[in-house]
Amino acid sequence: MRSLLVAILFLSLVAVGCTRDSHVPVTIYTSEGTIDVDIDTVAAPRTSANFLRYARESFYDGGSFFRVVRMDNQPTDSIFIEVIQGGANLDQERGFYDPIDLERTTETGLMHFDGTISMARGGPNSATHSFFFTIGDQHSLDFGGKRIADGQGFAAFGRVSEGMDVVRAIQSGDVDAQILVEPVTIDSVRVR
Repeated sequence: MRSLLVAILFLSLVAVGCTRDSHVPVTIYTSEGTIDVDIDTVAAPRTSANFLRYARESFYDGGSFFRVVRMDNQPTDSIFIEVIQGGANLDQERGFYDPIDLERTTETGLMHFDGTISMARGGPNSATHSFFFTIGDQHSLDFGGKRIADGQGFAAFGRVSEGMDVVRAIQSGDVDAQILVEPVTIDSVRVR
């Protein structure tokens, strides 16, 4: 009986450890406040590993949120979105990694709901360090969405667990087109 209880306890601890490891908690410290994010390493392993290596190697320290897209600053777009975009400290660009393969939402099952964190990109397989948060559900950013011409969407890899008030505060900043007049500094990104 005792060995059965030990086995059950062991399996329970293993299950808890697996759950904890599949969602890695990260805190983004900014000049506007903190944003806590759960990074999904199981559904989006390549994208989350890329983000976490930039975080662990302190590439985001001294970076910024520099771009804000909201309903009033998309005059030439036919598909409207609401996001804030940030990235690594460009002074460290020489150490940045090669672009990663795009993990489409059809592969991961992670869609662009309110508070999703996703990798920014120009073309398929071009994402490096820049990421964005969605404000409201933004399904035009999923695979098959019309926001980007190739229809491949963006690689979602986690969600905000706390700090959407900070995301919205950043989104409300003064802009020149879609660029923040005063970028919001990313002091650090730390894996908790």
